Amino acid sequence: MSSRFRTEAALILSLVAWGCHSQQAQAPLVDGGSDSATVSGRVPGGGNAPTGLSRRAFPYYDNAEAVTTGRQLYNRFNCVGCHFNGGGGIGPALMDDAWIYGGRLDQIHASIEQGRPNGMPAWHGKLSDEQIWQIAAFVRSMSLPATIAANKGTTPSQHPAPVPRAADMHDGWKLPEGSVVHNP
Repeated sequence: MSSRFRTEAALILSLVAWGCHSQQAQAPLVDGGSDSATVSGRVPGGGNAPTGLSRRAFPYYDNAEAVTTGRQLYNRFNCVGCHFNGGGGIGPALMDDAWIYGGRLDQIHASIEQGRPNGMPAWHGKLSDEQIWQIAAFVRSMSLPATIAANKGTTPSQHPAPVPRAADMHDGWKLPEGSVVHNP
């Protein structure tokens, strides 16, 4: 057996062993039928999810200007390219109440700022914190009954309502119906 063959065989075995190890270290799976996807934990780096509202979100509640500016930024930075006008497409729908990473204003801010697996880029360092909050306010407004009622046409979310603080008096976590989180 040549030395080159032994080296190549050892390299292949190492890669296979590494691949098996990395498969075991994957994050929990969300089973939603044939479209299952690996997702990271809800809180980056582990730990427990915050249970109360973030005080940093308070200026963006009941703030029509923040929602309107957020809508402009959402379009300018091509969020509409993946999430369309809130109905989903390449990215998940934003007009329903199924939120894997949390549907409160502060949790949406975290998703925009930090990014999420399988395509959502992190915008920290690319947008100001205020811009991220404004986009989060618009995104949160999309699922409000007042926004949905105001948008009867073919393009949803064109008349977003301000987000009342009372709308976020929940823990924010809700997986899509029928999904099950499996821990490896």
